[in-house]
Amino acid sequence: MEWLLNPWVITAVILSVVVSNIMALKYTANMKFGDKDKIKYLKEKHDREQALAEEKKNAQQISEESPLDINDTKK
Repeated sequence: MEWLLNPWVITAVILSVVVSNIMALKYTANMKFGDKDKIKYLKEKHDREQALAEEKKNAQQISEESPLDINDTKK
């Protein structure tokens, strides 16, 4: 346990942590995370959902109008 409190060991541990953090920052600084692809995917998904919602709305309007037309022809 005494060797853990040795100033050289403490210095080596701190130095290794600092160096490894710097290396990790340098490695991740130029990474491309594909944000453009994700934005494009989300926009396409939103467009599909809007088109589907509009299609459902149109189908509902048609189904609401159809029974009235059928009832009017029977009278």
